Amino acid sequence: MSRNESRAVPGKQYKLVTCTINGKVVESMVDVRASLTDMLRNDYHLTSVKKGCEVGECGACNVMIDGECYNSCIYLAVWADGKDIRTLEGLMGPGGELSDIQQAFIDEAAVQCGFCTPGFIMSAVEILESGREYTREELKKQLSGHLCRCTGYENILNAVEKTMKKRLSST
Repeated sequence: MSRNESRAVPGKQYKLVTCTINGKVVESMVDVRASLTDMLRNDYHLTSVKKGCEVGECGACNVMIDGECYNSCIYLAVWADGKDIRTLEGLMGPGGELSDIQQAFIDEAAVQCGFCTPGFIMSAVEILESGREYTREELKKQLSGHLCRCTGYENILNAVEKTMKKRLSST
């Protein structure tokens, strides 16, 4: 049986998935019905990937896949085969230093309960890595796929806008 074929197990089917997670190549045998959220949390203990709505509505599970943000709760783990995946844990420096966007969330008091924060930050990473300057209205639209019950969103927008302007002024 080749690496990409499914393995039959009574009542379940599994597939070997090889991908890169936060810079490290990994392999995992996953149930073909499992979400990427489940694989990241259960197999790799990446708990920044939150299980919120599990239907792609809240953004708490957002991760970067090949440079683009996705709701990992509605992305099957088997689709991750051959992909480059980044989670919040992958943003920290080698000594555990926070990235600029993580620090901006702290500086701007954009974190309250923190449940939605990792997903917001991963969406912010996609925005920031575009190298484009967005208006505040455009940022609101870019971040509109997230639900937050605590912050009121303004401080989150401030953190993303501040980091965007700082990055663009240093290039």
